[in-house]
This record gives sequence, C-alpha cells and structure tokens, in this order.
Amino acid sequence: MTKFKQWPLYIKILLGMAAGVVFGYIFLLTGLSGFVTDWVKPLGTIFIKLLKLIAVPLVFVSLIKGVTGMKDLKQLSGLGLKTLAVYMATTLFAVLLGVGMVNLVRPGDMFPQEKAEVYKQQYQSHVEAGIGRANAMTETGPMDFIVEIVPENILASASNNSNMLQVIFVALLAGVAMVALGSKQIAPVLTLIDALDRIILKVVDFVMMFAPVGVFALLAGLIVDFSGDAEMFKALGVYALTVVVALFVLMFLFYPSLLKIFTRFNLKRYFQGIFPIQLVAFSTSSSSATLPFTMEQVQKKLGVSEEVASFVLPVGATINMDGTSCYQAISILFIAQIFGIDLTLAQMLAVVFLTVLASIGTPGVPGASVVMTVMVMTSVGIPVEGLALILGIDRPLDMLRTVVNVTGDSFVAVLMEERASKGKKPNLSKADS
Repeated sequence: MTKFKQWPLYIKILLGMAAGVVFGYIFLLTGLSGFVTDWVKPLGTIFIKLLKLIAVPLVFVSLIKGVTGMKDLKQLSGLGLKTLAVYMATTLFAVLLGVGMVNLVRPGDMFPQEKAEVYKQQYQSHVEAGIGRANAMTETGPMDFIVEIVPENILASASNNSNMLQVIFVALLAGVAMVALGSKQIAPVLTLIDALDRIILKVVDFVMMFAPVGVFALLAGLIVDFSGDAEMFKALGVYALTVVVALFVLMFLFYPSLLKIFTRFNLKRYFQGIFPIQLVAFSTSSSSATLPFTMEQVQKKLGVSEEVASFVLPVGATINMDGTSCYQAISILFIAQIFGIDLTLAQMLAVVFLTVLASIGTPGVPGASVVMTVMVMTSVGIPVEGLALILGIDRPLDMLRTVVNVTGDSFVAVLMEERASKGKKPNLSKADS
C-alpha cells in the first residue's frame, strides 16, 4: 500500500482509466449497470464539480501573481515587452493550429451518432444554454463582446464560471495597478496573494489526488452509458492522435523554423541542449517543477545569459503554455462536435481569445490545464460534463504538452538572448560542447 502511494500520479490515473474500462464492461455484462449509475458514476460527477469549484480562484490569483511578477512597469518595456509579445504570438499560433487541426480532422464526428444523441439529451439543458448563448452573441452589436468583458459587479462575475472573462479582466487590472504602486506599498497584499496561490495549488493537488478515482468512475459510467460501444474509443483515439500531431508540429516544425529565421543558433545544438529539459518536463508534467533545471540547462548548454534567463524563463513558466493552449482548443471543439454544437464565429473567436488569456493564468502544475479548460467551455456554453470523455486519456497528453511548453520557453530565451546582444550570435562560449 505504501509503495502504491509513492507511484507517480499519471500511473495511478492510467490505472484508474484501465480499471474503469474493465469494470465498466464487467458491470455491463453482469447486469450491474444500475449499480454503476447509482454508486460509481456520482464519484465522477464530484470530480467534475471539484474542477469547477477551483476554476475562479485559480484564474484570479494566478493571473495577479503572474502580472505582479514583473516587479515594475519599466520591466514591461524593452526585454519585457518583446518577451511578452513573442509569448503571446506563439500562443496565438498554437491555438489557431489546434482550431485548424480539429476542424480539419473533426474527430468528434467519428463519435457514434446515436450515443452522442443520448449524451446530448442527458445534458440537454447545457446544450440549449450554449445554443442560446450563441444566438445572443450573433444578435449583439459589434462592440457588445468587448463591453461584456467589463463587469458591473466582480462578486457577481465570480459566482458564475461562464463570466470568467470578466474575472480575467479584473485580475489583469488589479495586477497592473499593483505593479504601478510598487512592491513596497503593496507588500502585505503580495504576501497574501502568494499565500493564496500556494493554498489554491495545494487544493489542486488534493483534487488531482482524487483524479484516479474520478477517472475510474467517469470511464466506468461511460462504458455503461454507451453499452461498451468500441466506436467511442475509435473517436477518442483519433482525438488523441490529433493532439499529438499538433504538438509535434509545434516542437519540430514551428519552433525550429522560427529559430532558423530569427537567429543564427545551430538547431542540432538547440535540440541537444533542450532534450534533458524535455525529459524532466515529460516525467514531472510540470513547467514550474522543471523551471530550476530549465534555467540551469539553458544557461550552460544554450549559452543564454543569467540576466535573460532569470526573466524570460520564470515569466514563460507562468504565461507561456503553447502546448496547453493548443490542446485546450482541440479538446473544447472536439467535445462541441460530439454534442453537435456548431459554434458561431463569435463563439469561435471567444474560444481563441479565452484560450490565449487562460494560458496566462494556467499554473505550471499537473492537472491545472483541465481547470482552465472548464473555464473556457463554460464561457461559450459547452457542457463541461463532456470532459468525462477525455479525462481518461488526459494524463499522457498532459505530459507531452508540458514538453511543448518548456520547449517554447527555451526557444524564447535563445531568441531574447540574441536580441539582447543586438544581433550577435548567442554566447556559445558559455555553452558546453
């Protein structure tokens, strides 16, 4: 029992997924589907509710912490603005890549239609709310979407996950105001924010400890609901393959192409330098946990100065989540396809905009991206219960998208080093052979 507690979380989640599938079929074949519906499936519902519960505080506190990490407004100029611009540009590309891939492949259309209809009817109220929100967004004026970002009452906004964009606006506004005041004047608040951040991340840890049980219950419930239809797993396999291909495009085509265009850094040296970082990121599934090793490796192997690394990489671990953003776009639209929800242009733009912003507030810890996905889904009216379809295979994809996140951080560090040295070659004299 003690050894099991020491197993990595992703192993436990994979075991929970496998056990859910096996036991789901056993319950189905032995005529105990009612037991699953009454006693097992509610555990999965609790897991989904826990994810919803922590969405607002996680976004609000993480965003303020990320913005106040800039120390002062001067730091947002020069290197700071360039770094932020590159991070936002690469994140936007990652989201658009995800949107393009999922609309091209359309894995949700491969989901058994009769089962999708059952699932849709089960959450009909959520679907109707999403369609109603889509119609409302279509009928509004061109500036109404921007107007809706500014809340009249922050407490009212925080009480509804579908108003998360308003929460993000207030968090960014508060963060910039705190930076403008200076750390001395707001020292007690910074201490409070830091403490709240640690508390919320610990709550995320607790929720993810429950993840294996939640995934077990969700998968067992799905097997019973869909009567063991193998077509469901075919659709999930295509969805997972779509995510993997998109992430590999970012890692092995997008970043190397930018590195080749905007720097004179040797690609072979770059991949040799970041490979150990990628291994650590894959095993920990956490950008934050990998950060100390990333900073050391980027300085020693890629020749990035300490000044650049100490600014670019911590900021990147906070706001640069290209892999996560790409995954979120694919998973959200995949679930929308299953539910037969045709997103309007306004909703599609909202998904892109929210996913880019959510990357700023996604902590670099395992499982946090699932919470942010809940936030984006509720904002555009997609039933979050659809997450039950993908949570079982989320962990290996989480490990892979973390690799993309740290790869993007390392790329931007090399790029900013070259910009800081005014077009000279990166300081390869510091790099190991």
